[in-house]
Amino acid sequence: MNIHNKMNEEDIKYLMQAVLMLETAEECESFFQDLCTMPEIISLSQRLRVAKLLSEDMIYSDVTEQTGASTATISRVNRALNYGKGGYRLVLERMKEKESKKKKKVK
Repeated sequence: MNIHNKMNEEDIKYLMQAVLMLETAEECESFFQDLCTMPEIISLSQRLRVAKLLSEDMIYSDVTEQTGASTATISRVNRALNYGKGGYRLVLERMKEKESKKKKKVK
């Protein structure tokens, strides 16, 4: 491993630790607005929405229609969803559980 790869790995770990420090949606929004450009935030949020729709068994053409994502993006997200490290599924499941608990409290 060369020094640039090691530095990138350390920087990525530092970024992940920074994200774990955020406690509220408002803090996340502020951090990501400082860290990323608006097109980057839009791209990240689009990918997450694509993952959500694909996990609900929506077909590519409907996902494209709802999100505006290209078939290349949808395919990339689908590959990560099915063969990746499980990050999308973990987050989507936790968000689903949180929403379910929220709905139960309202009733």
